[in-house]
Amino acid sequence: MKEIDARGLACPAPVLETRAVVEKDQATEIKVLIDNPAARENVARFLSSRGYATEVGQEGNIFFVVGACGAKEQPLPLPEADVKTRSKKIMVMLATDRFGFGDDALGLKLMANFIKTLKEMGNDLWRLVFINNGVKLTVTGSEILSVLKEYENDGVTILVCGTCLTHFNLLDQKQVGETTNMLDIVTAMQLADKVINI
Repeated sequence: MKEIDARGLACPAPVLETRAVVEKDQATEIKVLIDNPAARENVARFLSSRGYATEVGQEGNIFFVVGACGAKEQPLPLPEADVKTRSKKIMVMLATDRFGFGDDALGLKLMANFIKTLKEMGNDLWRLVFINNGVKLTVTGSEILSVLKEYENDGVTILVCGTCLTHFNLLDQKQVGETTNMLDIVTAMQLADKVINI
């Protein structure tokens, strides 16, 4: 079993270290040591996306993710295409939970209306990415959780920055989307036809 010590590494380094081992060594068994819950979720999701059966555990303050695939199986390549047919792939990145400056209550209402109105993009809406203060829109108490869950049910991928959730101590309150890292976000930007930043 190949062991990776990713303790103390900031996002997205634990996933990058894991990816390097998967691509270089094509290991059938990997154990990754991590010291934060967001990295634990990101590494487990990455290994699953590459065809590994994953087991997640904790020993004291250290988390570990073990990935295994059969000796005859090879790790899967990352998916490059959507199952859902789209004419464009538009990614909207939200780095705030409100629109503009000045009145915060107005800013929150405007953001809620903006997110609800994104439905007008139809099938072109491909990814919603929440970073920094924007992650607060995906947690318990957010007024737009039901809207975001509808988007997710309609096939829109929602990515929520794990480092940001951890910074605001909100990781356990996330209600929608996949906890993600900068590698996933940069990859999504590369694959998108258009990126809208808010």
